[in-house]
Amino acid sequence: MSSEVAKRPMSHRKHLAVWVPVLGGGLVLVVAANVLLGVYSHWVASQLGAGTHTITNADAAAGWDTAYYASDHATAEEATAAAEAVAESIEAEGVVLLKNAAHALPLRGDGLRGDGLKVTLLGRGAADPVYGGAGSGSTDTSTAVDVRAGLERAGLEVNGTVYDLLADHADAHPRGSIAMDSPAESTHHIGEMPVAGYTDAAVASFADYGDAAVVVVSRAGGEGGDLATSMAGWDEHHVASQHQLELSLDERQTIALAEQHFETVVVLVNASTSMELGPVQDDPGVDAVLQVGSPGQSGFIAVGQVLTGAVNPSGRTVDLYAADFTQDPTFPNVGDFQYTGLDSPTGDGYLVQYEEGVYLGYRYYETAAVEGFLDYDQAVVYPFGHGLSYTSFDWQVTGTSLGGVDGRISVDVEVANTGAVAGKDVVELYYSPPYTPGGIEKPAVVLGAFEKTRLLAPGESQTLTLDLAVEDLASYDHRGERAYVLEAGDYQVTLRTDSHTVAAGIEPITYTVDETVVYRGANHRSSDDVEATNQFDDVSAAFTDTPEEGKGLNLSRADFAGTFPTAPTSADLAASDEVVAGFAAYDHAAAAAASDAEMPTQGAAGDLGLIDLRGLDHDDPQWESLLDQLTVEEMTDVILNGAYQTGAIGSIAKQATSDVDGPAGFSSFINDAVSGVAYPSQVVVGQTWNTGLAHAMGVAIGDEGLALGANGWYAPAVNLHRSPFGGRNFEYYSEDPVLSGELAAQVVSGAASQGVYAFVKHFALNDQEAHRVDNGIATWANEQAIREIYLKPFEIALKNASAQLEYLADDEGTVATREIGATAVMSSFNRIGATWAGGSEALMSTVLRDEWGFRGMAITDFNLYGHMDPDQGLKAGSDLMLTFQPMKSLADTTSAEAVSNIREATHNILYTVANSNAMNGIAPGAELHYSPPAWRYWQVAVSAVVGILLALGTVRVVRRVRTGSDLSGSVSS
Repeated sequence: MSSEVAKRPMSHRKHLAVWVPVLGGGLVLVVAANVLLGVYSHWVASQLGAGTHTITNADAAAGWDTAYYASDHATAEEATAAAEAVAESIEAEGVVLLKNAAHALPLRGDGLRGDGLKVTLLGRGAADPVYGGAGSGSTDTSTAVDVRAGLERAGLEVNGTVYDLLADHADAHPRGSIAMDSPAESTHHIGEMPVAGYTDAAVASFADYGDAAVVVVSRAGGEGGDLATSMAGWDEHHVASQHQLELSLDERQTIALAEQHFETVVVLVNASTSMELGPVQDDPGVDAVLQVGSPGQSGFIAVGQVLTGAVNPSGRTVDLYAADFTQDPTFPNVGDFQYTGLDSPTGDGYLVQYEEGVYLGYRYYETAAVEGFLDYDQAVVYPFGHGLSYTSFDWQVTGTSLGGVDGRISVDVEVANTGAVAGKDVVELYYSPPYTPGGIEKPAVVLGAFEKTRLLAPGESQTLTLDLAVEDLASYDHRGERAYVLEAGDYQVTLRTDSHTVAAGIEPITYTVDETVVYRGANHRSSDDVEATNQFDDVSAAFTDTPEEGKGLNLSRADFAGTFPTAPTSADLAASDEVVAGFAAYDHAAAAAASDAEMPTQGAAGDLGLIDLRGLDHDDPQWESLLDQLTVEEMTDVILNGAYQTGAIGSIAKQATSDVDGPAGFSSFINDAVSGVAYPSQVVVGQTWNTGLAHAMGVAIGDEGLALGANGWYAPAVNLHRSPFGGRNFEYYSEDPVLSGELAAQVVSGAASQGVYAFVKHFALNDQEAHRVDNGIATWANEQAIREIYLKPFEIALKNASAQLEYLADDEGTVATREIGATAVMSSFNRIGATWAGGSEALMSTVLRDEWGFRGMAITDFNLYGHMDPDQGLKAGSDLMLTFQPMKSLADTTSAEAVSNIREATHNILYTVANSNAMNGIAPGAELHYSPPAWRYWQVAVSAVVGILLALGTVRVVRRVRTGSDLSGSVSS
């Protein structure tokens, strides 16, 4: 007994030693879990639900019409069906007939179907096609119509023996794929089945399905990486000198196999970038070539219809198809170029130099041919704007209007279908400006305008009017006048069937400018709010007109041979003091100290709601009154939690919005909460050359938005195909800014007509994926190229987009209308020169808002990286951070400078949301009520239960320690 009593103190200690850490650890875990759920609540909400906001309108608003936007369809299912029809129409008009020897196409079956025809699909792409691209521009294609199904719906019977063989090979041999921002994990295998893989039974089946061989050649793209400029190490059937956009040996042997066994051989190019197609164009055994792009979920139905003639192809190329990509002026400056001597707080630095200047794509090839620097027929396989038809057309100019230098040039063209089948045609208008060697750089041929006909029956005609402003003929002189300049001389205006071919029988139109016009000061271009003048001298300074160590060399028409681009040298890669300064951390304290801003009012009493501001001008005084009501905390909570939403502000009855990726339709990239129709890639939209169809796509997106509860759309993307190796080319329309900008303007307008604000992206010069997030790749170009080429599609889209806006104009519920333009833009990961694009005042404020007059919100690209500083972004003119707290935070929320920037950013965000479909059903005087999501209740319940159990456990332990008999019993047992 005495020995047992002697052991009790030790038992107490053991008991406490075991249970105190357990109970204390449990308490810490519960507290930590709740803290983390609070800190990362916005991210958790994006995955599990954000709860619901309920609007209650005032009694006085009963009966008012608050349905500012109404879907064109009665149900979500009908909206989806309509969107699928638009997607199919885009593919039907976007297919480009590149080659059609001896009228091999269409394949003639019974009527306008392929009934009775038996064909064989060859190539792994036949069983494993590319429907779109990878990354945020991807969409759900799990139910997509594949190649075989598309052809069978057109009445063609497909060789199942060979198809099954290809499907098995594709399953066993995945093609290469781009792993987002992980070059070490990306692969570039073509994965084509060698001809030896075609079994004897498969070859024997050719005879039974011998009406035609359809060979599918595919290339994929993806966000965060580019296609390989060298195939060394990737595919044993590529030689080391080849790149990914050449046909592999297996692909060429597959085509040869088709030629050996079939009278008719058709090649389908299933890629949303240009490829080196000289071998198939020059091969007499290949009868026809179709560029079908990435067709989305239903586009292969249209491909089958084109093959059989139910649809007459009317697409046109959106890029020039060169014979040898390695001879393109962009090729030396695509790849991995890392700075040396750069001590940056946010990591290493990479650069890319746009030494080609304004001579991008067809602008280079047409100009170099004029100057005798290359043989066009040898250098070019297919011109920009090229496309064949199953019918023929005749053009006649029926009217011309040549206005003064402040007017417009208009040409009326009557297009007649002179063939035997119905079809559509595209009329392309180009201009050739006067050029002085050593003066402002000017391409020999520039697209000025384009129009597409409706479907014309044989013998039917339509008159199209092609129109452009005279001021659009001006070139940007960044070295002399530092402004747009319309130089004196003769401008040749030509109507062409592509960038190289002047329409037969139509003479050029000469437009003469008697005196040089400089668009300066009050004499700025009519489309600008203020004069466009140099804003990127620091970027242009990286280039010279004569060779200089450590500088890029501007390609000049005056001496193509002597100024042709080369890869960066070691001197180019040595970071200069200016580069080091640009990569330095943003100094928010210095910005605040240098500011003369006055502290704005915060948290003032007021009864304005966001709906009260709908329809008002951006600078209406009532905006100041509304913003006075808000606190810094309310504003920053919205600004710093902008990933796929704008947050709610209960005090002004602002609901949270749902903002969704991506360019090929509402994307399930992050989660499957909102997933819409998978449209063909933007390349295919570009290949339609149809602004009306682009508008229809925007409307369909808007209707889907109303059905799915989407308010904003991270699209369209209007960066250019600077290089065919760009991994994200599938998201971008073309290599030409006018074509890209005009199509995007219509998509934005269509979406806006249904209240969806479209974020035109990625602003700007985001034309290379490699190293885009490695501290923001420094992109260098001279200001002429920046403005004339890379900013131009954004300028056109943001200036020209428009839609009708309905709003309540008074306190009696009177509905009024007004026009509203584009209200959203997304910046980019890269740097303009050494300055992050989203933190560039020149880009985000001076050009975007001051010059172009943009009114709306600017969001960053995914703000996860150190060089994307929110304080710098707000100062520059970025408004919404595509991130969640606390992934990013503001260093300064108290200075007058910081609060002023926060307030203006909030102003821009609210202006966009107020004029969107997020206001549907809301009337002035409304109140916002919030119901937490289910996971919040589970959080409280689980925390409470665990807390109770921990408390009971603690009480029990304390009691047992204090009660010696209990412990004794416990120990002795």
